[in-house]
Amino acid sequence: MKTGILTIGNELMNGRTVDTNSSFIAREVNQQGWHVEAIMSVGDDFKAIKNRLNYLLPLTDAVICTGGLGPTADDITTAAIAQAFDLPLYTDESVLHGIKERFAKYNLRWIENNAKQAMFPQGAEIIANPVGTAAGFVLNIKGKLIFVIPGVPAETKRMLLEGVIPVLRRYFPQNEQYSAKQTIKTFGLSEAAVDDALKDINFNSLGVIIGFYPVFPENHLVLISRRKTLKETQDKLKMARDEITKRLKKYIFHYGEETLEEIVAALLIEKKMTLAVAESCTGGLISNRLTNIAGSSAFFERGIVTYSNAAKIKLLDVPADGIEKYGAVSEETARLMAEGIRKIAGTDLGLSATGIAGPTGGSVDKPVGTVYLALSDSAQTICAHHVFRWDRKRNKHVFSEVALIMIKDFLQGKGQ
Repeated sequence: MKTGILTIGNELMNGRTVDTNSSFIAREVNQQGWHVEAIMSVGDDFKAIKNRLNYLLPLTDAVICTGGLGPTADDITTAAIAQAFDLPLYTDESVLHGIKERFAKYNLRWIENNAKQAMFPQGAEIIANPVGTAAGFVLNIKGKLIFVIPGVPAETKRMLLEGVIPVLRRYFPQNEQYSAKQTIKTFGLSEAAVDDALKDINFNSLGVIIGFYPVFPENHLVLISRRKTLKETQDKLKMARDEITKRLKKYIFHYGEETLEEIVAALLIEKKMTLAVAESCTGGLISNRLTNIAGSSAFFERGIVTYSNAAKIKLLDVPADGIEKYGAVSEETARLMAEGIRKIAGTDLGLSATGIAGPTGGSVDKPVGTVYLALSDSAQTICAHHVFRWDRKRNKHVFSEVALIMIKDFLQGKGQ
């Protein structure tokens, strides 16, 4: 089954919004065993929308459109599609009632233009929106399906998985296969180096499709297997995973979809351990990543940005003569920072980061990109030293990455 993707909105065409919906939809469609024939974007223009649909429909069995379902004057997708196929619009009273209930629930003032979101082309099948006011719909035009869902990414994701894919399955049951996916997350190798390390694996013979997805500073591998039986699907996927692990084991930090911070959070909660963080060069980024996790109060006690030497001395009890002797960016200072924050916060673990993000401040002995990380518990303090070669913003992000990996490895009993 061939699909097309059409993202709609002036904000996409003028660069104000980055189109993340297309990549998400394409990944999910491919995982189902279907093929994406073309991906296009278009502005909020009646003629342009019709032209893009006229191009995509002959190439595909279904077109998935996102965007332009809001209540404002520039949200014209529904009207444009109705006009393109000479279909009258009607108001779905059930959808309208649901929108009004949502407004009442959140004490929002009702404005009549919101009723626009309850209008659909004649013959449309409604696709419910579990997280927003704009319902989607699907039209069957001479055996070709046109799906229309909102462009807000959170709404796109829910409605694609819960609304669009089930309808496609209903229309194309002959494509039914067992499908399994495995995500492998790596850190420490470039995308090219990962590809080179796997070049001798014949994924076609294994019956597995592999995709490379760089998500700085990580590189993700996504394996997809599709077979007629569940056992065969899982067996093929395991064979591919095992071959990759043989070559990349030291760089693999996770098998699955969870983020690094989610992994660390789960480990801390599982072990009922608390953490405090003292940051210098990362400027609070480590703390930010950890507190982005819902329920982080169960393990995260505090985070302090001690950027200056005076802050390290005053807030972490780092001796001034130690900083003067070894420097703010040093193993000794990192250890004292980690021990200081742990004692002051009264936590099980104390983590510190001190380094030189750049572009200035480096030296021959400590070039830009140098970072020292320390992790302290009641029995020991371990320290790691790295040098990276990125710009300031990326250096900070990589520093936070290796800090989280350091905690993960420690909690999993690696390298102690």
